[in-house]
Amino acid sequence: MAGIAMQPLAPLQRRWRQWWQARLRPSPHCTLRQRNLYIVPTRAGLVFGLTLLLLLVASINFQLNLGYALTFLLAGSAIVSMHMTHATLRGLQLHLAPLTPVFADQPVDLAVRVDNPGRVRHGIALSLQPEEAPAPAPVWFDATAQAQTGVTLRWVAPGRGHWPLPLLRIETRFPFGLFRAWGLWRPDAQAWVYPAPEHPTPALPQGGAEARPGGPPSLGPADEQDGIRPWRRGDPLNRVVWKKVARSGELVSREAAGTARPPTLWLDWQQAGPGDAERRLSRLCAWVLAAQARQQPYGLRLPGREWAWSEAPTHRDSVLQALARW
Repeated sequence: MAGIAMQPLAPLQRRWRQWWQARLRPSPHCTLRQRNLYIVPTRAGLVFGLTLLLLLVASINFQLNLGYALTFLLAGSAIVSMHMTHATLRGLQLHLAPLTPVFADQPVDLAVRVDNPGRVRHGIALSLQPEEAPAPAPVWFDATAQAQTGVTLRWVAPGRGHWPLPLLRIETRFPFGLFRAWGLWRPDAQAWVYPAPEHPTPALPQGGAEARPGGPPSLGPADEQDGIRPWRRGDPLNRVVWKKVARSGELVSREAAGTARPPTLWLDWQQAGPGDAERRLSRLCAWVLAAQARQQPYGLRLPGREWAWSEAPTHRDSVLQALARW
């Protein structure tokens, strides 16, 4: 209550900020131009303007020619600095690199590429503007002339799920700190945040394995003793069937003769033990990572849905995304 009494305009400012931010549509990149750049005096600039006013009044009252010269010299310098502050950001282009999925409570790395088509730009700050949490400290950098500059920001999502990115704010007060120019950008991207895996990793469930269709490969002539399956990451090159690759373009590997394919291990919601939903999701996530590390075929069963094992390299991410959305 005391905080509300000390800041009576805080709710109004929050609603104004939400309305203003809602007008910004997501875009894959941002080019700073006249229409999306803003500039206002800083506190130092306001004090400087008040000082100029006092100098002007004193020069008029005492008829000081040197006072007039000093006043207009300082005023001209302020006007030039205003144009320099605005020109520091004008023309810059912002691009966001593809995002890497993370687990809950881990920061998401936002790699922003700043393209500078003109001269070198100094004293630029890039920061995140989350709607609820306080804004983190900005990252300051200089944009090299006619080159690309990489800036990395770190953002912690509120929890698991598929989250849109917060606003990005770029600003500068170069050269004298009398004016502040800034621009806002809402990136057209979303970050995957998977459930945090349980630690230490629990043992994989027992009794959930099912034989895969087809069973072990049959034995035959020397060239056909080994079974053929799609290539998996980690397969040695000497087991790649290069003749089939040359004919069809499909990358396949040969399984050792007489060895049976491991059965599919089903990771079931009911086997995740007692506890709330978040604890079960954390255990299922740890099981998925453990099965993937052992190259154990696995599927996922959640209440009302299931995801069967797939040889596709995106199977792990598909399962983890299902856990993140649950």
